[in-house]
Amino acid sequence: MTARGWFLFSLMGVVWGVPYLMIKVAVDTLSPSMVVFTRCALGAALLLPFALRQGGLTRTVRNHWRPLLAFACIEIIGPWWTLTDAERHLSSSTAGLLIAGVPIAGVVFARFFGDTERLGVRRVTGLALGLGGVAVLTIPHLTGGDARSLGEVLLTVLGYAIAPLIAARRLKEVPSLQLTAFCLTLAALVYSPAAALTWPSSVPAPEVLAALAGLGVLCTAIAFVAFLELIKEAGPTRATVITYVNPAVAVAAGALFLDERLTPGIIAAFTLILAGSVLATAAGPRPRSRPVPWSTRQTSRADGRVESP
Repeated sequence: MTARGWFLFSLMGVVWGVPYLMIKVAVDTLSPSMVVFTRCALGAALLLPFALRQGGLTRTVRNHWRPLLAFACIEIIGPWWTLTDAERHLSSSTAGLLIAGVPIAGVVFARFFGDTERLGVRRVTGLALGLGGVAVLTIPHLTGGDARSLGEVLLTVLGYAIAPLIAARRLKEVPSLQLTAFCLTLAALVYSPAAALTWPSSVPAPEVLAALAGLGVLCTAIAFVAFLELIKEAGPTRATVITYVNPAVAVAAGALFLDERLTPGIIAAFTLILAGSVLATAAGPRPRSRPVPWSTRQTSRADGRVESP
């Protein structure tokens, strides 16, 4: 990966590790629809003017509206609400750890999108370890009221795993700025009625406003453009490997700012999911190089001697 790719990778690893903390702070006061609307509206307000100034946005939407709509629904409109709603009952660290399963799901879905690379024993082992980590994290919650929240996070994982494949295969020619601005604008419009119905009766606390601003500006407007550039730079599967770093940031932020406990189960799940993700997204075995037919064929020289090319 290039130096630019490593910079984007490092940036995304940190920037998308803190949204879980910010979502947790915001959703304790505001409805999930309000949080998602504000996040998307802020991001769209920042990026749309630049996308319009860039020119060609209308033509881009007209020529690519189907994959744009699919990407917006699968990456933003659905997953951002399910993740936000889930954090009403789950800790931010638990949500961040579950999202770390995205690379594992990405490997599985890449097979359905035509990835013919052989998985091999190492990658299959990684899938099994990652699923084991998810099980360690989820099983203790299945008998309580968190089962729905866990399901919502797992739906988010599926969306986050599929959307980069769509972007890499169907939206490669679309400028990242235009793609992000359109999707955020559409999502804000979709959630505006629900946000209006749940609008707070008073101004939220300063920490809630700060969390919303961080979500909209840092974790949405800036991060999304960087993420789409990372997909183009490193490919969809490697781009989702930022979730190796995300859970560590999420767990650390939850422990530092929200006093969330680091239980043995969380530590075990983190270890299994991280190891599984690394193995599952490792490059597959390279095929052995075989000489092409003409490389072993002998050729005759004009003087009658025989030599290999």
